[in-house]
Amino acid sequence: MSVRASNAALISRVLSGSWRSNANPAIAVSIRELDAVTPLVYDSGAAGLGWWRIRDTALAQTPSGELLHQAFRFLALQARIHETRIQRVLVSLRTAGIEPILIKGWSIARLYPQPGLRPYGDIDLLVRPEEHLAAARIAAADEFRDCLIDFHPGAFEVADRSIDDLLSRSQLVQCGDEEVRVLGNEDHFALLAIHLLKHGAWRPLWLCDLGLLLESMSSEFDWELCLGKNSCRSNWILSAVGLAHALLNASINDETISGRANAPAWLVASVLKNWEAPFAAAQAPHRHRAPIKSYFRRPRGFISDLTRRWPDPILATISANGTFGRRRRIRYQIQNCVQRAARLGLRDIQPA
Repeated sequence: MSVRASNAALISRVLSGSWRSNANPAIAVSIRELDAVTPLVYDSGAAGLGWWRIRDTALAQTPSGELLHQAFRFLALQARIHETRIQRVLVSLRTAGIEPILIKGWSIARLYPQPGLRPYGDIDLLVRPEEHLAAARIAAADEFRDCLIDFHPGAFEVADRSIDDLLSRSQLVQCGDEEVRVLGNEDHFALLAIHLLKHGAWRPLWLCDLGLLLESMSSEFDWELCLGKNSCRSNWILSAVGLAHALLNASINDETISGRANAPAWLVASVLKNWEAPFAAAQAPHRHRAPIKSYFRRPRGFISDLTRRWPDPILATISANGTFGRRRRIRYQIQNCVQRAARLGLRDIQPA
């Protein structure tokens, strides 16, 4: 096993059950192993969870443990700042008669045992398509220059659900002095599960989110509503559940879902490979050396950069509207390449 691969497996061990409020079982990680994995955990956004996992162990007293502790403290302060920003944005939008649904970010961070365990940056807001332009104008005001606001007139992850249905199932929760509208539990889980896979599951933190939700579900959680009526998307969600169980030891309390959750071996291996470098800069399109069109004039380096453009098998499966089964992903990866080439060609023939 390569050093990188072993570090990916260490991430899995360190973050396993890291979202739990109660004391975790003893962690089988040495000081040397913690030193090796800490930079990956830190830079991927999971430093707070790394600290939470080791806080009651001897590892907490090591230099790496102290680094994670300091990160946790800093992230806790940032969480409070982000909450005040969310409140300011919502007040202005509601004054204009716009009622958004907050997705991702704070909507999942609020469920962790402590502020600082789940960092986030953007304020992602789902709005009705007809309100998108007005909302964007409000967000462009100077008073929100310190806020990273991203409005979504729709979301790929829940494209099989109408905005009216999402709003009817949404719920209001408290954020400081303001109430924040978030997705209903079933829609929330579906969005996070598909978002994870849509991005190749390269960030371990996203899988921790699913582990937290799986273990905090009430008996009233409606899995059929969560999975939806689209068999392909149901497969995606169940595959994400299987990943959370396989890599982070997340408990699946529903026996029926436990039996249906599927994480084929290639999918687990692909996630671990992506965890070898769980940083945005290592993911497409950031890992590309140059735009593909630049090689038409200067072909040097084209072949080496082309290998960096070979699609991740998880991302390719989603983009091809495929399913996560045992079969090889090559057909989906080829389809993804064809789709990207077609889009590039269409851009070239667009009139100026």
